[in-house]
Amino acid sequence: MTDNDLDFTIPRLGECSHASPMRGVRFADDGERLIFDTHLESVMNRVRAGEPVPAMEVAGPRERIFFNPDGLACGIVTCGGLCPGMNDVIRAIVLSLFHHYGVRTVYGFRYGYEGLVRPFRHDPLKLTPESVERIHEFGGTILGTSRGPQDAGEMVATLKDLGISILFAIGGDGTLKGARMIADTALRQGVRISVIGVPKTIDNDISFLQKTFGFETAVAEAQRATMAANIEAEAAVNGVGLVKLMGRDSGFIAAFTVLVSSKANFCLVPEVPFGMGRFLQLLEDRLTRRGHALIVVAEGAGQEHLGGAGEHDASGNVKHGDIGLFLRDAITGHFKRTGKAITLKYIDPSYTIRSVPANPHDSAFCLLLGQCAVHAGMSGRTDMVVGFWNHRFTHVPIALAVSRRKKIDPGGELWSSVLASTGQPATMTE
Repeated sequence: MTDNDLDFTIPRLGECSHASPMRGVRFADDGERLIFDTHLESVMNRVRAGEPVPAMEVAGPRERIFFNPDGLACGIVTCGGLCPGMNDVIRAIVLSLFHHYGVRTVYGFRYGYEGLVRPFRHDPLKLTPESVERIHEFGGTILGTSRGPQDAGEMVATLKDLGISILFAIGGDGTLKGARMIADTALRQGVRISVIGVPKTIDNDISFLQKTFGFETAVAEAQRATMAANIEAEAAVNGVGLVKLMGRDSGFIAAFTVLVSSKANFCLVPEVPFGMGRFLQLLEDRLTRRGHALIVVAEGAGQEHLGGAGEHDASGNVKHGDIGLFLRDAITGHFKRTGKAITLKYIDPSYTIRSVPANPHDSAFCLLLGQCAVHAGMSGRTDMVVGFWNHRFTHVPIALAVSRRKKIDPGGELWSSVLASTGQPATMTE
């Protein structure tokens, strides 16, 4: 799919025949759009050629809604790995349903999509404003989570049995693919169930989204680890600090952490290959010049050096080898062979980072994401994810969001800034 083929049309369950109970707010107009391409020349070329300009629906409350709030039941599910802000989103959805629309029945499905399949016997929780009042103060998710697909037909059957009309799915790429299967199955069965995704990925790698919740918190926490590693490195003769951060396929956490700390000398990400011989020589040169070095590596970087077996986890992600341990041993072995004594400190804060509560900015972002998800669901939209583009909340079809992985552009401004900060060469291949 190219940008010329983009279709941001959001499926809808039907005509909005009910007046919204909300008062004193700015309603979004159904015709309001946000242009996807932010480059003026590209937009003008389309206009001159008489081609349509791809644009996203703007999120927000509508004056007319599809569902009658009286007696409406909704469900929330959280899937995949933990991420700062999951509880914040749950809380925002419950409070918005209750206070904005008067919805009194909200189920929280436990342990991901397993909670929507009867044989697992995970009874859903009844969520109320009282039960979610302080959950945003804690990391993780009160609903629990799991990985792996479940049968879409069984999940739709559970939703039908409970009389649920809107399902909010909080998760990443795999979760959104599952949400799309639920929406498609419900449509084929003629069941009017709205399925709204809230994008959750600590790696910030979902396409057509400027950012996802938890990312800023992750970078702030990662900074602590890099600063500690740098202090250790500077305190020793030929000290080397090595920090492995999350980033399976996209190195955004590593890149932004490097920019925040401005102490790193090497940033290794999945998008930019490097040769071990070249890297080790550059590291040796750095130690000769300055006597210490700080290396930040994303978990998915350098997998070509590990000879992985290509196995997949329950979510369908390729299992990666541990690049952090590999680099630790490779660096230690290299300098042992050369006879140069070094002191290496290795830090892997991954699970510490993803389990912390959201910071204030992320928490506010989660609140707005949750509210926009509720507005979208109440208006009868489905098979979509709440997005954020050019500093506005938007609606994105799930099909587009999962069509490709968002990655760092090695020729783009972000990576250029990383290179300027670290001083590493643009190419580190053999």
